Amino acid sequence: MGIEIEIPPDSPFTIANIPFGIISTNANPNLRCATAIGNFALDLAAYSQKGYLSSLIFEGSIVDVFNQPTLNTFAALPHSFRRDVRKAIIRDITSSQIEEDCLVLLDQVTMHLPMHIEGYSDFYCSLEHCHNCSTMAVGAAIPKNWFYAPSVYNSRVSSVVPSPHPIRRPRGVYYKEGDVPTYGPSQELDFELEMGYFVSKPVEYGSELRITEADEHIFGFVLLNDWSARDLQVFEMKPLGPFHGKGFGTSISTWIVTMDALEAFRCSPKTKQDPPPFPHLEWPRSESGTIDIKLRVVLVRKNKTFVLGTSNLKYLYWTPFQQITHHASAMCGMKTGDLLGTGTISGDAVDDQGRKMELGCLYEATQAGSKYVTLTDGTQMKYLDDGDEIILEAWCEDTNGKKILGFGECRGKLLPAFSG
Repeated sequence: MGIEIEIPPDSPFTIANIPFGIISTNANPNLRCATAIGNFALDLAAYSQKGYLSSLIFEGSIVDVFNQPTLNTFAALPHSFRRDVRKAIIRDITSSQIEEDCLVLLDQVTMHLPMHIEGYSDFYCSLEHCHNCSTMAVGAAIPKNWFYAPSVYNSRVSSVVPSPHPIRRPRGVYYKEGDVPTYGPSQELDFELEMGYFVSKPVEYGSELRITEADEHIFGFVLLNDWSARDLQVFEMKPLGPFHGKGFGTSISTWIVTMDALEAFRCSPKTKQDPPPFPHLEWPRSESGTIDIKLRVVLVRKNKTFVLGTSNLKYLYWTPFQQITHHASAMCGMKTGDLLGTGTISGDAVDDQGRKMELGCLYEATQAGSKYVTLTDGTQMKYLDDGDEIILEAWCEDTNGKKILGFGECRGKLLPAFSG
């Protein structure tokens, strides 16, 4: 007989969640698969070694699957089997069957990147974000092509880091005093409030992906902060687009919340697409076309905490299902563990004084650095200072506003640029 696991009411890791991640401990430094429940990590290597999953039909060793240093092997298994594993874990937790030596307190584990990532692409798919950014650029209008296909670029894998890994301010070339190219530390360091999702079932090179099968190829979601050096980005935008301005650091949360856990929160997108999408990007059932995931970004500056904004995944004009389908449509192929970023997620809500409350980055909030943001203690800011920490949070609620599950935190502290 196992122990009864108490789940604190404010825990993001409820019985409705069962996310997957990679842990190590001082007692056992080997990286291995785990899930989170309440204040504990359930070591899935130890759990499976004890035969808890022996009733499941599986050709091979499930123990070997969970003894891997990434979740790729598990994520590549058929969705039906992964779903059965999750159900078995829930059954054993609720019936107090988990033995104590399979559990480790979360504050005693080290979290690692959950997947081996070979490809990372980041989208630009929030209408509100695009509108806010376009009004600050030459030409102002949103380009016509943005409404016909999800905008996306290939980003860097080497700089994807797990929360709470710090981020160092990059150096690069930017314009000083209007048009003087200058090399030095970025002066306009920003965050981006995004989500990321991992590919489970691969898409073979030379083949396409039907949108009706898109959710079968998504393992689950994490929070994602695509840190941005706006001054470097502006310098690089013409003629080829951002490079160092976007490639120096991407933080992700470490627990992957699965599509099975998120099924209850499927909903219609906020915005009706006009013009209608091409047939290959048309989701057949609007009511399940996206996911209702609430988002928040928090700044910690000099030991004070400030909420900078909120948002929701369902605000995206181009949904994750359309994004992954578009990505695969040129037959590039996709591998298990590939990471896709949703792009900055902004909304259009305002407070009683008309101030925008759902902005996903400081570039929008400061109107490209042309005005200050006033924090609740009266101090003002434009961009991030060294020592600032950004925390992204996400959760799903029921119809009564009760939090049902969460994603943990995606946090990163900004370190000063190298001197010299």
